[in-house]
Amino acid sequence: MIVGIDLGTTNSLVAYFTEDGPKIIPNRLGKNLTPSVVSIDQEEQVYVGELARERMLLYPDSAASVFKRDMGSKKQFKLLHKTFLAEELSALVLRALKEDAEAFLKEEVTEAVISVPAYFDDARRRATKRAGELAGLTVERIISEPTAAAIAYGLYQNKDRARFLVFDLGGGTFDVSILELFDTILEVRAVAGDNFLGGEDFTAVLETMFFDKFTELDRLALDEKTLRHIHKQADICKLGFSENRVSKMRCKVGEKLYEMDVELPKYEEACGELLERIRKPVKRSLSDAHIRLSDIDKVVLVGGATKSPVIRRFVSKLFKMLPDININPDEAVALGAAIQGAMKERKDAIKEVILTDVCPFTLGTEVVREWDNNRFEDGVFCPIIDRNTVIPASRTERLYTVRDNQKKICVNVLQGESRFAANNLSLGELLIDVPPAKAGEEAVDVTYTYDINSILEVEVKVISTQKVMKKVFLGRDVDMTQEEIEERLKTLSYLKIHPRDREENKYLLLRGERIYEESIGDDRFFAEAAIRKFEKALNSYDNGEIERAKEEFKKFLEKMEE
Repeated sequence: MIVGIDLGTTNSLVAYFTEDGPKIIPNRLGKNLTPSVVSIDQEEQVYVGELARERMLLYPDSAASVFKRDMGSKKQFKLLHKTFLAEELSALVLRALKEDAEAFLKEEVTEAVISVPAYFDDARRRATKRAGELAGLTVERIISEPTAAAIAYGLYQNKDRARFLVFDLGGGTFDVSILELFDTILEVRAVAGDNFLGGEDFTAVLETMFFDKFTELDRLALDEKTLRHIHKQADICKLGFSENRVSKMRCKVGEKLYEMDVELPKYEEACGELLERIRKPVKRSLSDAHIRLSDIDKVVLVGGATKSPVIRRFVSKLFKMLPDININPDEAVALGAAIQGAMKERKDAIKEVILTDVCPFTLGTEVVREWDNNRFEDGVFCPIIDRNTVIPASRTERLYTVRDNQKKICVNVLQGESRFAANNLSLGELLIDVPPAKAGEEAVDVTYTYDINSILEVEVKVISTQKVMKKVFLGRDVDMTQEEIEERLKTLSYLKIHPRDREENKYLLLRGERIYEESIGDDRFFAEAAIRKFEKALNSYDNGEIERAKEEFKKFLEKMEE
């Protein structure tokens, strides 16, 4: 079975394809969304999802979140005495999703289509694929999130031809993509985005408003646990705008309770800088696709952050149309990824569709450019495959020697948009011998081939000798070999995952502990009594008593959190 996975910054989901279409697979707690949070305790037990999120509030030094933003980088996340790369933390999230899917489907899950932001570069895409491998999955396809969403929205529509603008604002990243559906071809026309803009930034605005109001609080002097608590309350306040024009933020700092009423227009005004950052990728995608706004048939909202009335109002004004929200923005990407998996399996229930994607960044090399009057400029970027070229694609550029008796030509493989090579990302180099001759007499054909899985092959052929050199580029210097992947798998296997049948009970106890810490007076007394009562039931090993106590404890927690 091939499942579709939306590996999100804030939350992750897994879906599968049925005769009735794609369906979300609930996690072990019966919820569709699994928080992309990982925590580890002193006994090296790993917690993923709701449990990890609760632990993060209680033990902030033992947990990590929002690590998707650092995929493909060398950044180390320290959880107690262990360190992890972002891809390793993502692997733990993926492994939890895999286990949830297997428990629900009652069969082994070995293959997956995993989504990534459209604007993820090759290093980040490769890191995502490695995360899947570390989780024990064969990653059949890395699919762009907006592409997956467009599949979910557009695949079964009767309209033969349609243009979508997919507006994808998740917890940590923003993408905008333009796609065109005609006959059996779903073509990505253009992508643009910002890897450091998402719902978390809109939550941070409320945190700033909170500290601006209560100036007696020194943000830098507060401990990590308190800052996490303030962040959570800011997030709750943000969600409150979905139902009310005034939302309340309540934070307990020390023994004092701070309360702040926020009016929607004030919050919207405070988000002005973030909203302006959204405009640039939108304009860029339209320009790259050579499409006018009036040519767009539908604007599709994707990502949990698009539920915000601030975002929806901004989108309506920007595009001068109401966005399509027929599919839950949280679930669209996972559903589309599941459909893509079904395409690969050639499920009879789906329409045969040819799917194209685009290269999100320009790929090229470093050259010496000759201008008029024998004037030379070195360190210039020569594009070979332009951004938003439909892939798979192959392009060739002929390059010549610049010095007399030059014996070698170096092809510096670059990714980026700057005119200057030094400002772009170097993926590696190829060095090939050429016969000595006068400048300009020897040449090489440099061919870049970029496939649907974002793998780049570079071929250099010397024209005079027909000598050929090839190299496949899989990412930056943090990339792992197969041996390293296997070694890391061995390391991760030593970490103990909390038993499935006890996970909900552990989650409820953590919620109780957090509520106790956040409470004062009689509420704290009641919280302690409820925790003790539930713990007593758990120690009884009486399943009937445990179930009754669990339901009672859940109702108590829900009431305390109202």
